[in-house]
Amino acid sequence: MHGRPVTLAAISGAHGVGGEVRLKLFGEGVESLKPHRSFNDGALTLTKLRDDGKGGAIARFSEIADRTAAEKLRGTVLTVPRASLPPLAEGEYYYTDLIGLPAVSTGGEVLGTCIAVENFGAGDVLEIERPAEEGKPSKRFMVPMRAQSVPEWNSERLVIEAAYAAD
Repeated sequence: MHGRPVTLAAISGAHGVGGEVRLKLFGEGVESLKPHRSFNDGALTLTKLRDDGKGGAIARFSEIADRTAAEKLRGTVLTVPRASLPPLAEGEYYYTDLIGLPAVSTGGEVLGTCIAVENFGAGDVLEIERPAEEGKPSKRFMVPMRAQSVPEWNSERLVIEAAYAAD
């Protein structure tokens, strides 16, 4: 589980003509990027980083020499190894740790697999994909990542309150 890279940001475009890029941040702001200098298994080396004042950041990477090179990287995600992230407090999680976990109900029914974690502004929501049944496509449902709907989870599985998993 801890071998999967974690996405901290994505390059959203060029900034200026000197090779700087605008970043869309997925972590806790610019502070979540500052401890890291190397991204994407060493493909990008951060040399300069500043807050853009709009919830994103402006960055310079030694491998990006000009605006043309910066534009070519639009959409590139910036990842770091999971092991390079700080330890979590009790009850905290990284999205990457939840994606791929099997989900079971409080009654023991196999519900499927967590395929995504979204946040639309009111807290994290897990998207669970039920296995396909014979002759039918797989179904998906969403569950808020709260104690009343997900009373238990660990590195092996998610336990979902049966009422939230009903068809």
